[in-house]
Amino acid sequence: MTTATTARARPHFRTLRIEDAHALWQMVDQSDALDNNSPYYYALWCRDFAATSLVATVEDDVVGFLTGYFRPDELDTYLVWQEAAKPCHGIPFLGVKLFERAADRAVEQGARFIEATVSADNKAIIMVLKKVAKRYSAETDTRILFSSDLFPDEHHDEVLYRIGPLVPLTP
Repeated sequence: MTTATTARARPHFRTLRIEDAHALWQMVDQSDALDNNSPYYYALWCRDFAATSLVATVEDDVVGFLTGYFRPDELDTYLVWQEAAKPCHGIPFLGVKLFERAADRAVEQGARFIEATVSADNKAIIMVLKKVAKRYSAETDTRILFSSDLFPDEHHDEVLYRIGPLVPLTP
């Protein structure tokens, strides 16, 4: 698929399928900004959390994804785990669209709060989180969920962004 074709195309959003696992792993593996997991992890995620995660496709090519789940101890809280897009996908605001679509689905499924952990210097996702909070007329609370000393090597603090309570959108 050429960049010009992708730029004109509109993404289709759907839930994950097991056969998407390799494409998800590749996107993360090719990113310097995301923590990589094993291909097996993505296969399990595509099996066990498909209903709460999304992929964006153009002509059956996976161009982006967002993984998330409802927290077992707080069933009204949707946690966004990871989001990625292929470089040069040519779709304006694909990450924002994925996040908003996932948030809308989570609210429809009973979410009152959305959580995500990010690095303090990941300005792009922080902007998306603030946009989602504004869209849902919700407050955003932040705190360090996991400090960097819990992780090997040079890992950043995982800052928790908790958005809510969410006010459902009116049609």
